[in-house]
Amino acid sequence: MSDSLNAIDPSNSQSHPQASPQKQGISLSDRLKLLCSHFLTGWIGGTALFLFMCSSVRHLLIHSTGFDLGIYDQVVYLMSQGLPPISSYLGFHHMGNHAAWSVYFLAILYKLYPSPYWLLAIQAICLASGALPTWLLASQAGLNRSLASAMAAVYLLYPLIFNLNLFDFHPEVMALPAILTTIWAARADRKILFCLTTVFALGCRDALSLTIAAMGWWLLVFEKRRFYGIFALIAGASWFLLVTEWIIPMFKGGEVGAIDRYAYLGDSVLEVVKNLLLNPNLWLTQVFSQATFNYLLLVTAPVLWGLSLRHFTPLVAAMPALTLNILSTAYTQRDLHHQYALPILPFLLVSVMATLAAGQGWLRQRRWIVLWSLVALVIIGKYSYFWTHYFDDVDTWRESRQAIALIQTQGGVITDNFHAAQVSHRPFVYLPYLSSFKKNLANSDYVLLNLRHTFPEDRDRVKAIMKRIRNHPDFQLIYDHDEVYLFTRRE
Repeated sequence: MSDSLNAIDPSNSQSHPQASPQKQGISLSDRLKLLCSHFLTGWIGGTALFLFMCSSVRHLLIHSTGFDLGIYDQVVYLMSQGLPPISSYLGFHHMGNHAAWSVYFLAILYKLYPSPYWLLAIQAICLASGALPTWLLASQAGLNRSLASAMAAVYLLYPLIFNLNLFDFHPEVMALPAILTTIWAARADRKILFCLTTVFALGCRDALSLTIAAMGWWLLVFEKRRFYGIFALIAGASWFLLVTEWIIPMFKGGEVGAIDRYAYLGDSVLEVVKNLLLNPNLWLTQVFSQATFNYLLLVTAPVLWGLSLRHFTPLVAAMPALTLNILSTAYTQRDLHHQYALPILPFLLVSVMATLAAGQGWLRQRRWIVLWSLVALVIIGKYSYFWTHYFDDVDTWRESRQAIALIQTQGGVITDNFHAAQVSHRPFVYLPYLSSFKKNLANSDYVLLNLRHTFPEDRDRVKAIMKRIRNHPDFQLIYDHDEVYLFTRRE
């Protein structure tokens, strides 16, 4: 196994001068063979398949949502058709939604065959593949084979990996293995790889620019890697200013997304920054609260055994994401189910690796480390959603599928958040907002409603729309079974 480690990770050979020239000069084909036979290949492949199956079952059971799978499914579909990627869910161009230009690459897959399962598969693969750079980082840090494999297991079993996979699709999952690879590349002195992965990570979400900039500061000040630190710091800061002050306002016609979650600090990014620096009385109570303590405990609990104050410097790069989550008024930013904790994970793992490399940590044997991770996943993982949420409404699943099958044109659809993700391959899909119902109806040929099992936040709105559409002269009811209704525009 040590031979395969040296062959797959050349930087590891550099730290072992006794490695023979034959091992250092191993051919690419031999490296690929070694990689295929490596234990990580099975771990990553098995995890990716398992994650994909879980998210696919959720989607098949009509529990994916318009926010966010429908949003990305629609814009990637429009990209693949050569149409402007303007999301009808949001009402503006895709680049106005977090400036995630990396999503454009996914249109290539939709060219082959348009399906939301591409997004779910990419997400599963990206989440699972982060185990490889995690293992490389652990080996690079000097951990033995047993502890390096333990760290790969810690990554795969971290509850966010499983939980986030069950929450639709988010482009920042593509940044997770990229950021881990970026850290490895900086330490291995791989400039081209570092620059490529850094730039790609920036294209996965606007807020990651702050993480990249903070990572640059960490690399420059604490890791003493001048080129890498300066590059990341400048790239992150520049992209942050570019997207917040030009790209997003131009494509969206307003401020960056979710700025309302920090309304108590200001109405714009610059005003929020100013108040953070000059008016601490506005945010001190938010930071020093029970909710913050609970969140910090939740994030660190799966790796608490390996955290040491002496090796906290990697967490400098995690501070922007951590700060944004703590200051936000949205509870979804303080859990391990949504995507907001994702930029914290790479640096949390690097901190644990530093502790282990120094011969410290509560646990130092692989079996106990893996057991701790398994217990954390059992406690924090959302696997129970399958029997408490996803199978709750199977009594109308067949009826919903039948109604969806009757939507045979590219005409616009008004429906609830659950069903929206099933019909997003069209220019116009709308959620049941009463304030814009009349306007949206003008662009729609179908209204699909499930009164028995509606997305909770849509329930009252769906009932109100049912009353309006039932007597609308331009629409007729063509499907009515078990409180599932499909109205279509009269010809």
